[in-house]
Amino acid sequence: MVPHMSHGAKTMIPVRDRDAVLQELAAMRARDTRWRDGRVFSLVYHAGDAHEQLLKDAHAMYASANLLNPMAFPSLARMEREIIEIAGRLFHAAGAVGTVTSGGTESILCAVAAYRDRARRERPWIRSPELVVPTTIHPAFDKAAHYLGVKLVKVALRDDLRADPRAMARAITWRTIGMCASAPQYPHGVVDPIAELGAIAQKKKIPLHVDACVGGWMLPWLEQLGRPVPLWDFRVPGVTSISADLHKYAYAGKGASTLVWRSMDQMKYQIFVATDFPGGIYASPTMIGTRPGGPIAAAWAALHALGDEGYLALAKTAADTADRLRAGIRELGLDVLGGAGDATIVTWAAPSAGRKGDKLDVYAVADRMESRGWTIDRQHRPATIHLTVTANHAGIVDPYLADLRASLDEVRRDPRLAKSGSAPMYGMAAKMPVRGLVARKVRGLIADMYARTSAQHLAEARAAGPR
Repeated sequence: MVPHMSHGAKTMIPVRDRDAVLQELAAMRARDTRWRDGRVFSLVYHAGDAHEQLLKDAHAMYASANLLNPMAFPSLARMEREIIEIAGRLFHAAGAVGTVTSGGTESILCAVAAYRDRARRERPWIRSPELVVPTTIHPAFDKAAHYLGVKLVKVALRDDLRADPRAMARAITWRTIGMCASAPQYPHGVVDPIAELGAIAQKKKIPLHVDACVGGWMLPWLEQLGRPVPLWDFRVPGVTSISADLHKYAYAGKGASTLVWRSMDQMKYQIFVATDFPGGIYASPTMIGTRPGGPIAAAWAALHALGDEGYLALAKTAADTADRLRAGIRELGLDVLGGAGDATIVTWAAPSAGRKGDKLDVYAVADRMESRGWTIDRQHRPATIHLTVTANHAGIVDPYLADLRASLDEVRRDPRLAKSGSAPMYGMAAKMPVRGLVARKVRGLIADMYARTSAQHLAEARAAGPR
């Protein structure tokens, strides 16, 4: 409970020296992951200290700007338009339209909302709208479906870990308002068969969204480098919209993504308008109202500072690094899922044909890797370890493989490690058949974390006494 502030009471936020505030901020991040050293995967995309400074400078220049009103900030409107124009050319749709959003989740929320509202207008008899998706579709779609009253019809994958077009076609009913697929999907780094899905979408006269939040600003450069990349963008006639995160492989600052549409006829359902508010007519093309200028300016700066030459170099470094990691992981006797991969994601698992009696617990290995200073992304169904490889990881291949070898040896020598650390929790969650129980367990853990934080702050306030 927040203490009551009577008239004349001292402020709850005492003024502090500016330098002291900055020093404390610097001290607080001492326990954060060592992302500049390349010891974290998927969370940060770093293109060097000079590039990071550029992002900071551009962000600071527009830190107080707000694209809620493009007429008040025409410079931000211009930046957004130019970012989308670049994305449209990169995705092979020169006349594409779209918006810059706060991240992939907002891009996906906007796309699902637009598909739902399009169906409400064109097929109002659909009361329980459905989207047909593969099981590897990102959880942001689950969130969007939950918030927006849409059901996800999830379809099992083919043996090659890609979406199954035939099975997805069979799942389409009169309630289907669209299909979604990934380029690439996050867990294994492979691109779904977008060309086949696009043909189905055209035949069924439904839209197809491609979630390229991870790959949208990487796959075009890999293709230019001569690496085999399946068709995934607007070259496929059935593709209606594409989400692609700038703050991933465009090496922009957080948080910035793009939602790109083939035409305004399709995008118009994304735009929200309220006309009865006494404060005036309110219109917004994205989920959030206030649209911070800093991330948009930083994204624009990143694109123009790196250009084709910079992105090709970064893509080559990331792809070569991913190849080296895949080869080294295989040499350690582990399975690499997704073959050579279509992007720069590396996913490894325990050996499926390992030596007799070798029941390797990858979660225990992950714990041992974290004890050596790595931040590890664990996956389940099946149990795997995920690495989103960027140019910043070029220098960590040998240290990672050396620590992985040591961690594997440690876990094999001591099977009890599978019953300590985070390994039991991940193992249990992966095996529990009732997913609702897993959800309640995780929700409880997060609630406890926030409750402890709140209780700690309250105790500190009481200890400090009246101000």
